[in-house]
Amino acid sequence: MIDIIDAIKAINPNANVVVMEEDINQITWHNDTPVISNEDILAKQAELQIAEDALVEQKNTNKANAISKLEALGLNIDEIDALTQMYKQGAEHFKKK
Repeated sequence: MIDIIDAIKAINPNANVVVMEEDINQITWHNDTPVISNEDILAKQAELQIAEDALVEQKNTNKANAISKLEALGLNIDEIDALTQMYKQGAEHFKKK
């Protein structure tokens, strides 16, 4: 979920602002940050949410395609799960370094 503050920061990365209770009507602008209209904030929030949803959908499609390809190679679901776990463990190992 894209928060109001995410939308504000996408419009103005330098915004100094507080959003109370994720309420578009409870925004306090600080340090002479130019006020952004509620309509612009909500439009940017919707735009970012659409982009995030598309990314999630693409990741799900990629995963389904990878599983189908592995199954076509003759692997069963348990073998695919084992490979997935090995990949995740390897990725975590390299993140720690």
